[in-house]
Amino acid sequence: MIPRWEYLTLIVKADAKREVDFLEQRRSWKTGIPPYTPEAMIPELNALGAQGWELVHMQPVYAGDKEDILMHDNGGSGRMWTSEYFCVFKRPVSG
Repeated sequence: MIPRWEYLTLIVKADAKREVDFLEQRRSWKTGIPPYTPEAMIPELNALGAQGWELVHMQPVYAGDKEDILMHDNGGSGRMWTSEYFCVFKRPVSG
């Protein structure tokens, strides 16, 4: 039998303000919790994993107001920073 999959795509944001309790329990931060630490995504990713979703791709992106994605900075000012990640998940189709 050929496995069948369903997919989910999401923009996941690293926002330490939402996950302060989780982050404080994970480790001791010497200079305070960085506001956009990728570790802040762990609770959301774990919740999706508990629903059977497996993360198969994650990429930093710049999401626009219309949930569109900027792929490059068009030769702009150099470095760009983001706290948003495009994620693709999959899980087996039941039945």
